[in-house]
Amino acid sequence: MSWTVADAVDYKGFPADKSRTGGWVAAALILGIEICERLSTMGIGVNLVTYLVGTMHLPSSTSANIVTDFVGTSFLLCLLGGFLADSFLGRYNTIAIFASIQTLGMVALAISVKLPQLRPPLCHATAASNNCKQANGFQMGIFYLALYTIGLGIGGLKSSVSGFGTDQFDEKDDKEKAQMAYFFNRFFLFISTGTLVAVTILVYIQDEVDRSLAYGICSISMFMAILLFLAGTRRYRYKKSSGSPIVQILQVVVAAIRKRKMTTPVDTNSLYENSPEASRIDHTDQFRFLDKAAILAQGDFEERNAAGSLSPNPWKLRSVTRVEEVKMMVRLVPIWATTIMFWTAYAQMITFSVEQASTMQRSIGKFQIPAGSLTVFFVLAIMITLAFYDRLIMPLWKKWNGQPGFTNLQRMAIGLVLSTIGMAVAALSERKRLSVARAVGGTTKTLPISVFLLIPQFFLVGSGEAFIYTGQLDFFITKSPKGMKTMSTGLFLSTLSLGFFVSSFLVSIVKAVTGSKDEQGWLTDNINYGRLDCFFGLLTVLSVINFVVYLVCARWYKTHEQHPPALQMTSTTAKANGSSAEDRC
Repeated sequence: MSWTVADAVDYKGFPADKSRTGGWVAAALILGIEICERLSTMGIGVNLVTYLVGTMHLPSSTSANIVTDFVGTSFLLCLLGGFLADSFLGRYNTIAIFASIQTLGMVALAISVKLPQLRPPLCHATAASNNCKQANGFQMGIFYLALYTIGLGIGGLKSSVSGFGTDQFDEKDDKEKAQMAYFFNRFFLFISTGTLVAVTILVYIQDEVDRSLAYGICSISMFMAILLFLAGTRRYRYKKSSGSPIVQILQVVVAAIRKRKMTTPVDTNSLYENSPEASRIDHTDQFRFLDKAAILAQGDFEERNAAGSLSPNPWKLRSVTRVEEVKMMVRLVPIWATTIMFWTAYAQMITFSVEQASTMQRSIGKFQIPAGSLTVFFVLAIMITLAFYDRLIMPLWKKWNGQPGFTNLQRMAIGLVLSTIGMAVAALSERKRLSVARAVGGTTKTLPISVFLLIPQFFLVGSGEAFIYTGQLDFFITKSPKGMKTMSTGLFLSTLSLGFFVSSFLVSIVKAVTGSKDEQGWLTDNINYGRLDCFFGLLTVLSVINFVVYLVCARWYKTHEQHPPALQMTSTTAKANGSSAEDRC
């Protein structure tokens, strides 16, 4: 047995020793920084709308859009982080740098909410839409600067954490390959743990003690996590970057466009291929236009390599394997597009649902539950679902059909179904809440209806996240080429980003269409006078349509799926299929 990892090095650049690098010790240090990132992100996100409405005196719809735009931008920046990690910095440096940026942003946000000069004068909450002075441009500018500094840190950090974690396991070693299979679930468990602490302890401190103190705790936790992460420098395994996947994709596209008038040969064996035998990907007939990038033509070889021989210009000629890698990424796009709608539904749980909770009875004896803490049921649903899936569903499923649980496509489908039901339930719950508001008067600060009416919608969408998050993470990492894992992680996280942007877009459209000069329409500043139930109903209809499209796309993907070796296959089987173990998917 080899005691080194073939495609990984240690911090000195020597082949990584299995006994001294990688494994669960290294992965645990990486998971530590992820739990603190989630603590900070959710500590801000789930309760930010109440701060914007109650302290900054902004309209509810504007506040909801600020939150969704922040979360959306944070996850969209994962693409930037992935590009920098693959092209220049590497995953380790990317994590360290952007975690530090996020910490600085947290410190700035703690200061901005503490200083009275950076917020408008105090005002009674019920008069916020009429008599309260909104935050001015300078105050909002400082707030945005701090908020989006955090967003930049989140984007760079999250793009590399999961990929760097999987780097600590050798896919060619059966024992470590089995450990990596558990890494995804534990990764999500750590995310859920950080979220649980954020929506309980931190939200309570924000509402009942001091918001700046809660943000200060987040800053300190991130700083400690960075120190622990850096302490593991000697323990990590580092994998060499194969260059920017974006550049590689562009090279294939540009080469194919340049040769668009050429005829693709019937015999695909005549196409150019220079990849090592063990890492080659077999040619497929889909997206035949891209095959033109591998057609040999005069003038393709014009650069000399280190040995002095001519090598192909990568913007004119690409190998079949490189073309097939691009095809693999293109095949992911329909699944990527049809999972965005889940995160649009999810966005309502940390915006409008929190506003719903703020108008309802939240007392248990003398203790009043903070509105933002209601998302604890969201997190509990995730943890219960994961435990139920691991301990009951997976064993029964394996006994029934021999498969160790649902496939990633099936898990994503279950998540979409649960979120659709969750939106339908949210519409019914809001209709009940509005009937009580009309009966007692919309100006009533606390309606005589229990906040626990909202638990089903949180639980359904939370259970859906448990399925779709693990399904997406598994799908985008295992179904992408080896050298594009960081980019595929960013592609996955961009579905979260676009889901929040779609939410902001829908809010703006609904306000414009349903509002008038005299009325604000479905989404009013005071939700007791609006029709939030109709908005949730609209999301339910869109979710149903999206699910039907997803089923079509999933069936299409299975029909045209590429067949490089799978993560479950042995390396011997992988080589028999003409691909390396690192390309398994």
